[in-house]
Amino acid sequence: MRVIAGEYRRRVLRSLPGLEIRPTSDRLRETLFNVLCTGNPTALAGSFWIDLYAGTGAVGIEALSRGARIAHFVEASKAAAAVIAANLKSLGISSGFQIVKAEAAKSMRQLEAGCVADYVFLDPPYSMQDEYAKTLTALSESKLLNEHCIVIAEHQKRFDPGEAFGKLERYRKLVQGDAALSFYRMV
Repeated sequence: MRVIAGEYRRRVLRSLPGLEIRPTSDRLRETLFNVLCTGNPTALAGSFWIDLYAGTGAVGIEALSRGARIAHFVEASKAAAAVIAANLKSLGISSGFQIVKAEAAKSMRQLEAGCVADYVFLDPPYSMQDEYAKTLTALSESKLLNEHCIVIAEHQKRFDPGEAFGKLERYRKLVQGDAALSFYRMV
């Protein structure tokens, strides 16, 4: 697993052995960022990211590599949070991030105090399908999203997290292999 583009391009990222976490594949991550930057290569410059269920931190690190100002990595697993910290350290990233060791719902309340996101990425374990609706609903009711925020949910292609959650509405679904990305924005 590598950083795809930007300042840390081609640098290797670590993961945990086994199936405890399932990192977003390099190919899907490249597709995600190509979609976000279509027509505007500097679209991420200065942006604020929240990477929920962060795993290895690959998505938030990719955002930082491409010019994001800050990335908040939210991960409940202590082992995965340690991998995120190790990946950031190996890239020499010493600022512009926060690692929050908490469940997604608890972290949202904690982050609301001083964070308004431009992008939120969520990728719960595929076996926890109920987390999608719970997290997307909580996001739609939170103060974390600015009016132009894009929320992206990675999920299995055969699972549909839903079209709308409160003020969040899906505007695009992209399928690649066995995975899919659903893009939401405020309406």
